[in-house]
Amino acid sequence: MRAVVFTEFGGTPEVRQVPEPVADADGAVIRVEATGVCRSDWHGWMGHDTDVRLPHVPGHELAGVVESVGAKVSKWRAGDRITVPFVCACGSCGACLNGDHQVCENQTQPGFTHDGSFAEYVRIDHADVNLVRLPDSVDFVDAAALGCRFATAFRAVRVHGHVHRDQWVAVHGCGGVGLSAVMIATELGANVVAVDVSAEALAMARQLGAVATIDATVTHDVGTAVIVATGGGAHVSIDAFGSEDTLASSIESLRRRGRHVQVGLLPEAVGRPTVPMARVVWLELTLHGSHGMAAHDYKPMLDLVAAGTLKPGLLVTDVISLDDAPAALMAMSGASPVGTRVIRPHA
Repeated sequence: MRAVVFTEFGGTPEVRQVPEPVADADGAVIRVEATGVCRSDWHGWMGHDTDVRLPHVPGHELAGVVESVGAKVSKWRAGDRITVPFVCACGSCGACLNGDHQVCENQTQPGFTHDGSFAEYVRIDHADVNLVRLPDSVDFVDAAALGCRFATAFRAVRVHGHVHRDQWVAVHGCGGVGLSAVMIATELGANVVAVDVSAEALAMARQLGAVATIDATVTHDVGTAVIVATGGGAHVSIDAFGSEDTLASSIESLRRRGRHVQVGLLPEAVGRPTVPMARVVWLELTLHGSHGMAAHDYKPMLDLVAAGTLKPGLLVTDVISLDDAPAALMAMSGASPVGTRVIRPHA
């Protein structure tokens, strides 16, 4: 099959022929119909993720069709339309038995622990635990980001943020996950303030429902700017980018007893950020980490997508071929493109 492969961290990836994956007894092989280009893929390519072994095929947010299943798989068969969370759970560890598949103790992740979805086919472990059936009304391109950016934002806003109507939500970083958070919080009736360094990203945030935007290249004290815009601070603030500055700005944006949700990755390879803990204590703030969403929790989100209430397809700004994927991955070393890029490996 054709796949994007890199042989050194930060080196130029290339499209080459590699062996097709084979399903384990409890796993499946998926024909990849669409897969998103995510900043997490960039972190893996740069060597920030210690699970990645070279040579490597990136890609972890995908939608497609079951090609084959292992002998122990009972719920799926060839031809089923699916998506999958980026954390593939074992289903049997302590965390999984508590329903917390997104923090599985034995998790695997396509594109990190093994070859991923920048390819014509990808292997998924523990298929009965991890595959999610796509409604017929949900297009593969629209579904491509559900397993990472959109699902992560959905859980961050609804489960960790406990966002309610008329509350103020600040979203720091309007890439794929940040714009997803803007859309989801707006659908819940919240008032969203979007923060970014890109005028294009902020314009898209306004199109998706943000009632106010802050350009961080002009406004250097972002926390104070959010407090002014919200009349006292956000009830919920989300760092959707992942940097020392956005983490601090998010915490400094909150009103008393507010909730900070950390979604953007802060890998130790790029340093340990300083957290303004004095403010956390003084205002009795709550800090949450958010790491995707378990497959068994997808139904409420997919119901809203199928009904047209949530429209992840609005976030897709570019559909590219597998041959264009190496350049798209490397481009994330600069200013990230607005919205979501989706690869069609068989196009």
